Amino acid sequence: MNQKKKITHMQVGKYQVSPLTRSLPDGCFSAGVSIRSGRGTNTTDRVMRFTPSFRSAAAADRYATQEGLRWIDAAH
Repeated sequence: MNQKKKITHMQVGKYQVSPLTRSLPDGCFSAGVSIRSGRGTNTTDRVMRFTPSFRSAAAADRYATQEGLRWIDAAH
């Protein structure tokens, strides 16, 4: 099944980082991350998808989380 699955999320200052994984037809997993900030009508959600595939959902989750945290560090 080719579904997105939100595994966890973490709050980092004003940002909410939510790694996303998706199972691929070959049995591997793709990674993405949602970085949300703001509230109500001022909410911004940045979604990034990454090229590498991973052998496990946990590995994809770790990669997405690391990339989300790297983006936050670069934004400051």
